Amino acid sequence: MTDLSVFGIDPLWLVVAKALAVFGFLVLTPLIAIYAERKVMAWMQMRIGPNRVGPWGILQSLADGVKLALKEGIVPKGVDRPIYLLAPIISVVPAFMAFAVIPFGPTVSVFGHITPLQLTDMPVAVLYILAVTSIGVYGIVLAGWSSGSTYPLLGALRSTAQVISYEVAMGLSFAAVFLYAGTMSTSGIVASQERLWFVVMLLPSFLVYVTSMVGETNRAPFDLPEAEGELVGGFHTEYSSLRFAMFMLAEYVNMVTVSALATTLFLGGWRAPFPISLWDGANQGWWPVLWFTIKVWGFLFVFVWLRSTLPRLRYDQFMNFGWKVLIPAALLWIMVIAAVRVLLLDSPHVRPVTVVVSLLYTAALIAVLARTLRRGRLERTHSGTTADQHGVDASAGGFPVPPMPDRSPGPASPRPIAKETTDA
Repeated sequence: MTDLSVFGIDPLWLVVAKALAVFGFLVLTPLIAIYAERKVMAWMQMRIGPNRVGPWGILQSLADGVKLALKEGIVPKGVDRPIYLLAPIISVVPAFMAFAVIPFGPTVSVFGHITPLQLTDMPVAVLYILAVTSIGVYGIVLAGWSSGSTYPLLGALRSTAQVISYEVAMGLSFAAVFLYAGTMSTSGIVASQERLWFVVMLLPSFLVYVTSMVGETNRAPFDLPEAEGELVGGFHTEYSSLRFAMFMLAEYVNMVTVSALATTLFLGGWRAPFPISLWDGANQGWWPVLWFTIKVWGFLFVFVWLRSTLPRLRYDQFMNFGWKVLIPAALLWIMVIAAVRVLLLDSPHVRPVTVVVSLLYTAALIAVLARTLRRGRLERTHSGTTADQHGVDASAGGFPVPPMPDRSPGPASPRPIAKETTDA
C-alpha cells in the first residue's frame, strides 16, 4: 500500500503557498506556451512569427491578454444568459483542479517543514483527474447550447462525442499502469518507476494515451469542436473579451495537465532521465522540479508539432479511429498485461517463457487488427468505386450524403450560330 501519511499534515500557510505555486505555474506556462507555439510554428512553416511587441516578440502573449481584457464583452440577444456566463467558468476551473494531485518532486524542507512537492494525494488520484477533466467538457457543451446559434451547438455536440470516445481509450490505457504499479495514487505510481519507467514496459498503453490526450484537449488534428473551416469558430463563436480568453486558458491548462499526467504515469514523473540519474543528488532536493518541467515541455512541443504538420481529420475518420482502432487495441493489450502479471506473480519460475509468449501473442493481435482494418479499407474503396461506375445512390446504406449530379455525357446541345453583321 502507498504511504499517504505525509499528506494532510502541512500548516495552513504552507498549503496556501503550494496552491499559489501550482496556480502560478499553470498561469505562466500557457502564457509562455502561446508565444513558443507561434514561434515554433513559424519556424516549421518558414515564417517569422511574432517579433513586434517586446524583444523578439516575447511580450506578444501579454499584449494579447491585455487586448482581450479591454475589449467589450458582447452578450448576444438570444442566449440563455445565466448558462452563457457560467460556461467559461465551468471550463477553466476543472482544468486547475486536476493539477492538485500531480507530484512535482520528492519530499523537501520548506522553512524547516518537511513536505512533499505535491498539493495532495489520495488512493484514487488518477480517477480524480479523469473525473475532474470530464466535468470540463460541460463548459463546452453548455457554451454551444446557450449561445442560441446552430454552429456553436454543432461544435458542442462534436465535443461530447469526442470526449466520450477518447476518454474510454484513455481510461483503458491507465488500467495497464494500475496493474503494474499496484496503486492509483500518483505518488505511488512515480515511486514504482524507480528502476524502470513504464514507457518501456507499457509502450502500447503510452501510445494510446498520447493519442487520446490530443483528442481530449481538442487540439489539431482532433480540433473538430472548433473546426474554423466548418463551424466558423465552433462552440465559442458567440464569445468575446475575457470569456473567450477563459476558454483559451482552459485549453492550454488542459494541455499542461495531460502532459503532466503522461509524465507521471509513463516517464517516471519527477525522476531524472538515465544519464543524469547516475548522479546521487539528481532525484533529491529541488532538482526533480527541473526534470519534471522539461518532460512537460517536451509534450507541449509535440502538441505544437502536430498542429504544424497534420491536417484536421474528417468527423467519420475521427470516430472510426477512436472506436475501431484505439479502443480494441487498448482492450487487447490489457488482456495481455493482465495475463502476464498473473503468471509472473503466481509462477515466478516461468518468467522467460511468459515474456516470449506474451510478445508473440501481442504481435499476433496487432497483425490481426491491422489485417481487419486493411480489409475494411479495401472494401470501402471497392464499394465506392462500384457506386461511381454503376451510378448507385451514395446515400443508400451509408452516411446521408446528398445525391451527386449525373455525370453521364448527355446529348450534345447545338451551338448557337452567331448572326453576321455588316457595316452600313
